[in-house]
Amino acid sequence: MKEHPIQGMMGTAMEKIKEMVDVNTIIGDPIISPDGTTIIPISKVGFGFGSGGSDIPAKTPVELFGGGCGAGVSIQPIAFLVVSNGDVKLLQLNTNDTTADKAVEMVPKVMDKLYEIFSKSREDKNKIKSEKEKKTEDDIDE
Repeated sequence: MKEHPIQGMMGTAMEKIKEMVDVNTIIGDPIISPDGTTIIPISKVGFGFGSGGSDIPAKTPVELFGGGCGAGVSIQPIAFLVVSNGDVKLLQLNTNDTTADKAVEMVPKVMDKLYEIFSKSREDKNKIKSEKEKKTEDDIDE
C-alpha cells in the first residue's frame, strides 16, 4: 500500500522536533566556573504541531493532494541549579509571575512583619507593665 503524502510531511516534522527537543534541552549541560561552582540551567520546553490536507478529486488518473504541516518549539529558562562547596541551591527566574504567584511569594514576608509587630507590641506591654510595677513599688516604699 502506498504511503499517503500527509504521512511523509508529518514524519519529517516529527523527526525535526525530536532533533530540537531532548533531555539536554530541559536540563542543560553543566557550566563549571573557575572556583569550582557548577551551574546547571533548567528550562521549560513547550511545542505544538499541526497538519492538514485534502485529496482533491480530479478527472485525470493523477492523484492530487494539497496539504501542509508546521511545528513550533518554545524554550524558556526557568531556573539554575547551583552546586557550590557541597551546597545545592535552586535559583528560580521569575519571568511570568501571576498575581497568585506574587501573593504566595509575599506570605513569608508578611508573616515576618506580623511577627515583628506583635513582638514589639509584646515588648512594649511588658515594658509598660514593668514601669507600672516599679512605680507601685516606689509608691509603697514612700
